[in-house]
Amino acid sequence: MAAEQPTVPTATARPANLTNELVLTAEFTPYQDVDVMAKVAGYVKNIRVDIGDHVREGDLLATLEVPELQNEMAKASAGVAAAQANITTARAAVTRAEAGANIAHLSFQRIQDVSVNQPGLVPKQEVDVAQAHDLEAAAQLASAQSALRSAQEMLTEAESERQRTVTMLQYATIRAPFTGVITKRYANTGSMIQAGISSQTQAMPVVRLAQNNLLRLTLPVPVSAVADIHNGNSVEVNVTTLNRTFAGKITRSADSLETSTRTMDTEVDVPNTDGSLVPGMYAEVHLHLATHSNVLSIPVDAVEGLGTTVQHVYLVREGRLHLVPVTVGLQTPARVEIISGLHAGDQVVVGRHSGLSEDEGVVPRPASYEANDNPS
Repeated sequence: MAAEQPTVPTATARPANLTNELVLTAEFTPYQDVDVMAKVAGYVKNIRVDIGDHVREGDLLATLEVPELQNEMAKASAGVAAAQANITTARAAVTRAEAGANIAHLSFQRIQDVSVNQPGLVPKQEVDVAQAHDLEAAAQLASAQSALRSAQEMLTEAESERQRTVTMLQYATIRAPFTGVITKRYANTGSMIQAGISSQTQAMPVVRLAQNNLLRLTLPVPVSAVADIHNGNSVEVNVTTLNRTFAGKITRSADSLETSTRTMDTEVDVPNTDGSLVPGMYAEVHLHLATHSNVLSIPVDAVEGLGTTVQHVYLVREGRLHLVPVTVGLQTPARVEIISGLHAGDQVVVGRHSGLSEDEGVVPRPASYEANDNPS
């Protein structure tokens, strides 16, 4: 009696829309997150914000009391006033020197003219004395003009020092560098705040500010998918804790692989206008790497040697098995594109292929998932 033919599960090669999707998990982080430091050291005079407060760029966060700067401001203002007084004095000295130089030069010219026109009338010594007075008055004028320029330079220096003090006083008023939410408050009224340029062991921030209306997701994209990552591509962000899906966009990537993990850091920006997302939440990001429409496909488990240089399937034709080499294209978790080797309507064996051989007689039976399979 003939041996009973084995029953094999089969699937039908048919057109489908295939999408290669990569799902990665990441944690939301603020778009910007910074400890707001003080530029100058001082005591907190008042602090106007607390944890959870929403602030806009430029809003007042805290004011410091810095008595030393008040004293420096008074000193700098006095320096400017003194420099202005010195300029007034120097200008008067220049005026006097100019008058003296004019008189001395005019006297010398007159005596010299008389000496030339009427020789012997004016002693030579008087001519020499008049010339010496002329030269002395000219020198005094030059000295007065130099003193005026020096006084003007001193005024510029004094005004610069006053402007520096004004700038430092402005640092005593701490404002929000960007629009965001206060996530931590480090100081209270009366706290001593060191200057932000001090060592980190001494400097203490005033508050921590985070921009949460736009959040970041940093994804470790594997090397196999790097070529399909492009800035501007839209992605789906699924937050299971909220049971919601948000729209995101790839905005930047490192363009370099981490050698230890063979992944590339890629950032996705997700708008958070309603504030429902909170930094620290986890999200599943669905990256659509490629889409092939209306292509011939079969289930993934129908192909032997998938991913190697030799790939084939068992084709069932008229109740007998035939080992057929195939060329595959886009692969999804459930189905794979067949570029060559099969035709639409062909039946292929799915599942385990052990024990099967060429030209063996079999009884084909549609696999259980074929009835409800959605090839798209």
